[in-house]
Amino acid sequence: MSPVLRATQAAPRGAQAGARATKRRGITADANKAKRAKVKQKIPGAKKIQNDLLPSFSRQLSSMLSAGMPIVSCLDTLEEQADNPGFKAVVRQVARSIENGAAFSEALRQFPSVFDTLYCNMVKGGETGGQLAETIGRLAGFLEASARLRRKVKSAMMYPTIVLTIAIAIASAMILFIVPVFGKMFEDFGAKLPGPTQFLLNTSDFGRQYGLYVFVGIVFCVIAFKKWKASPKGAYSFDSFVLKDPVFGLLNQKVASARFARTFGQLIKSGVPILDALTIVSGATGNHVAGRIIMNAKETVEKGEPLSTALLNQTVFPLMLVRMLQAGEKTGKVDEMMDNIADFYDDEVDTMLAGLTSLLEPLLMIFLGVIIGGIVISMFLPIFKMGEIVGGG
Repeated sequence: MSPVLRATQAAPRGAQAGARATKRRGITADANKAKRAKVKQKIPGAKKIQNDLLPSFSRQLSSMLSAGMPIVSCLDTLEEQADNPGFKAVVRQVARSIENGAAFSEALRQFPSVFDTLYCNMVKGGETGGQLAETIGRLAGFLEASARLRRKVKSAMMYPTIVLTIAIAIASAMILFIVPVFGKMFEDFGAKLPGPTQFLLNTSDFGRQYGLYVFVGIVFCVIAFKKWKASPKGAYSFDSFVLKDPVFGLLNQKVASARFARTFGQLIKSGVPILDALTIVSGATGNHVAGRIIMNAKETVEKGEPLSTALLNQTVFPLMLVRMLQAGEKTGKVDEMMDNIADFYDDEVDTMLAGLTSLLEPLLMIFLGVIIGGIVISMFLPIFKMGEIVGGG
């Protein structure tokens, strides 16, 4: 059984256990220092920096450290190259903090909106193990893989979103501006209109009279939904619903599994203690249900059980992931197993996204044709029956 996946190693067992305990205290002390010296200023565009700039920053920093450059010189070089003013200021401040005697991980904790807990703890593990360049290189690979997964999901959702937006915009414009013109023309006929045409005219009248109120109501509902989703209870309920969705549930399950495996593997490889790693991973899956399952597993691991046993009876992570983790525990290669399973689920996500996209394209075309075509046919239906309408019967 791999020692890193049992919490019992955290108890003092000679010099090795003492070193682990000291390491954990070091991480906790760094966190406390970060809280005391927490930077109040908000970094402009922190999310963009974290998603777009941090992977390349980490890759370049790893390369320069591997070449033997001092870390302050590396940071000064990267500061000169940075185009983003906010990120330039962050790198400058990190370099100055190191010059004043702070550890690299401690300096990074000043900017939690850019360097999250996972990043800082992996750097701390690299510092402790004397493998900072290698650890930052792994971080770069992890961030690049996460960015690729994020881009794939976004690009897959972009096409249906654009098509739906265009369909709604065209339909709304036709109902509010074109249908009334036909309505005035049909009024002169003085005959009863076909049902679809009358329904469309009634919808147009309602939209013109109460459209503003409907729009305000929709905006209010969207804001209320976002606030509810931002609450702990709402976020958990929404993520639970998403996982049970017959279409996107399996996709979200595989995305959460890929994030868990890759993040956990990188943390273990960097020497982060198992309990700290589980705490960090619980917030990195992107799903609150998965996060709660991981925290429950952490409690089981604290009692001395293997992580694979703690994850057996749950509904989010597939059994294959648990079995691979179990195999890694037996061979002492948990980090390698987690990297392999993360690559596997990344490929699974790619396949599912490609399948969903190819399925959605014809469905969206049909939807667009039904909406726009239905409006056009409803408007021209009275013209097709012109003789009957003009005759009054």
